[in-house]
Amino acid sequence: QVRLVESGGGSVQAGGSLRLSCAASGRSFTYSTMAWFRRAPGRDREFVAAWTNAYTDYADSVKGRFTISRDNAKNTLDLQMISLKPEDTALYYCAATSGPYYNHRVYSGDVYEYWGQGTQVTVSS
Repeated sequence: QVRLVESGGGSVQAGGSLRLSCAASGRSFTYSTMAWFRRAPGRDREFVAAWTNAYTDYADSVKGRFTISRDNAKNTLDLQMISLKPEDTALYYCAATSGPYYNHRVYSGDVYEYWGQGTQVTVSS
């Protein structure tokens, strides 16, 4: 059974930092796409960042502030977030898919087969 478990969320003030981690179990995603999405209250789920074989992509709203990284040995996916803004407040989800995807394909939640339960990030002004 594949499981994705997020951790590292919390409450910070604007300008602060957090590091999210997603631990995958049940299979390896070494050559697959893993990503972070988020859902803010009253808004649709949105793409944040993705990783495929060291290829990375980011939403425009987080470029330069968020960094996605992968540890294949540990089967984990991290998201380092700096210069956090109140608009980053959301429930952050880890997602993974069996196949490798690149470019615009990674933006769609439809390609991801596996999802975590989410970790809450709250940024106060």
